[in-house]
Amino acid sequence: MITSGQLRAARALIAIDQRELAALSGLSVPTVQRMEASDGVIRGNVDSLMKLIAALDAAGIELIAEGALSQGGGRGVRLKSPRPDGKAYRRRSPRLTSPRGG
Repeated sequence: MITSGQLRAARALIAIDQRELAALSGLSVPTVQRMEASDGVIRGNVDSLMKLIAALDAAGIELIAEGALSQGGGRGVRLKSPRPDGKAYRRRSPRLTSPRGG
């Protein structure tokens, strides 16, 4: 299984856009866009998901399941488990500055 967040992070790690991922996986750009717009685990055609995962694997991406260990070593990023209070971690909004730097 792969989540939409993992998919976006994987693309960022190998510095490719949706168009390039579509070409590598043999999928259409709208299919990749729909996958990335999914909420949580990507659902869809099994063949499409297998093509996507194979393309990411060939590009050097290792997908790590919840609670699993990374077998390949190397650098990586993992989302933390929910906080002790049960709330999910949230990204912070970027700090906006004025054009004058203030």
